[in-house]
Amino acid sequence: MDGDDPRGGAILGTAFHTPEQGHLEVLKDALILVDGEGWIERVSVPGQPDYERRLRAARQQGRLSTLPTGHCLIPGLVDLHIHASQWPQLGGALDDPLEVWLQKYTFPLEAEYANVDFARRVYQDLVDTLLHHGTTTALYFATVHREASLALAEICAVRGQRALVGKVAMDDPRANPDNCRDADATRALADSRAFIEDVRALCDGDTPLVQPVITPRFIPSCTPALLSGLGRLAEETGCRIQTHCSESDWEVGYVRAEHGGTDCQVLHRHGLLREHTVLAHCNFVSDDDLRLITAQGAGVAHCPLSNLYFANAVFPLRHALEHGARVGLGTDISGGYSPFLLDSARQGIAVSRLRSSGVDPTLAPEQRGLPGDALSAREAFWLATAGGADTLGLPVGRLAEGYKFDALQIAAGSSGSGLRYWPGRTSDEQWFEKIVLNATPGDIRRTWVNGRVVAAKGES
Repeated sequence: MDGDDPRGGAILGTAFHTPEQGHLEVLKDALILVDGEGWIERVSVPGQPDYERRLRAARQQGRLSTLPTGHCLIPGLVDLHIHASQWPQLGGALDDPLEVWLQKYTFPLEAEYANVDFARRVYQDLVDTLLHHGTTTALYFATVHREASLALAEICAVRGQRALVGKVAMDDPRANPDNCRDADATRALADSRAFIEDVRALCDGDTPLVQPVITPRFIPSCTPALLSGLGRLAEETGCRIQTHCSESDWEVGYVRAEHGGTDCQVLHRHGLLREHTVLAHCNFVSDDDLRLITAQGAGVAHCPLSNLYFANAVFPLRHALEHGARVGLGTDISGGYSPFLLDSARQGIAVSRLRSSGVDPTLAPEQRGLPGDALSAREAFWLATAGGADTLGLPVGRLAEGYKFDALQIAAGSSGSGLRYWPGRTSDEQWFEKIVLNATPGDIRRTWVNGRVVAAKGES
């Protein structure tokens, strides 16, 4: 390309996005104009009025960057569920059920974030890695440690990743070890409030790059006093909320036994089911739960990789979408073993096909599965981009006027990847599907957030 930073300039090339569920829009030879604040001002394609005039003007003013053959643009990836503190154990410690995994591996690791120097080393490596993996928007769980959690927010701001960062709130001594919990509900609420103020001081504007998010870990880790207090804090501050919901048989049974309802009912009772609340997993939600999620404007972070290990079930994705629920994708680092969100999209396609066709060969074909549940590549990509953005209520995930230029430049032909583009043989639709199913992080040439390059690889 002729330049790296399109702010106040333009990019010329073919782009793909899925503005609506199941709808692929191919922007062939598109001219994308980006303003000085990283907003997309206009997207023009050949044949539209003023396309040639705008193209000539961009060239004459030296503001045009042109994609080479075999390169294209896609929106940046929106990851709705990441445990930043669990980055050191990625790809391991997946041999036990959730309730054992937390106590045996995860809580001891999270306790180490009392050491802020350790936290900074881990978080710097994580954020840099995710930017090179195309994650332009990340929804993070940190830990109970306010200073370390703020360090994560600061690193995201400096590196230029769009992020929502949560200081985890968890105070119940019955469920949490003493070295990995808030002392009590009062302390947890005070620290959560202070953390919100600290993060909001980092970035200004109507669409700040880094924002705080209220983060009760999940119902089993929190006392009722803390849950209710966080609900009031959300009402007062307007902060988004994230938590886990109906993830496993154990967790569902615990909540019903201790609180007398489903996760969604309990969260709603405490004021935590609100517009743009993000509920991770939701594998065991009922139709009543889905109606409640939709009515409240909340959404689901579908994490197909980690669900294979901890859910003992497949999230009813099609059913949730038919109820009108907002849904996006999450890697669930480290319950999921890959930091690449397109791996989650591919696993989402795979598990949906298994849910649709069934897996028991002793049953007749018509008895095995739930026909109609299979997910297409277009839908999976929509979940990884626009679907996740809509769940958060952020102006990203699309390459369209009025959205932030958060985007990836994809290049075919890397020796380390199977992604290939064959001129004259690969249709636009096939090129898109190849990206969804075959692209690797090594195929991402540049990552932009807010119109600024935040990760790049050398030319090949």
